[in-house]
Amino acid sequence: MDEVTGMIWNAVLSLIVAPLVIIIGAQVKELRRIDILLNRTREELGKDYVSKMEMDISLARIMSAIDRLSQKVDRLFEERN
Repeated sequence: MDEVTGMIWNAVLSLIVAPLVIIIGAQVKELRRIDILLNRTREELGKDYVSKMEMDISLARIMSAIDRLSQKVDRLFEERN
């Protein structure tokens, strides 16, 4: 009886543990792949955004242009009055 029980136990463990090991291995490989893709995405994302210095320079140019337009509009209103 002990040999039969041992064989059944080995069969059950083989049928349960082997697929679990295969599934866990596949999940670990997928996790590594996703981690690599995430790192690549982080590296590429930085290329698309504007730095703070570039934003400040652009904003200063826009504000300068708005100030000049405001002065021109003020002069036009002064000439009409």
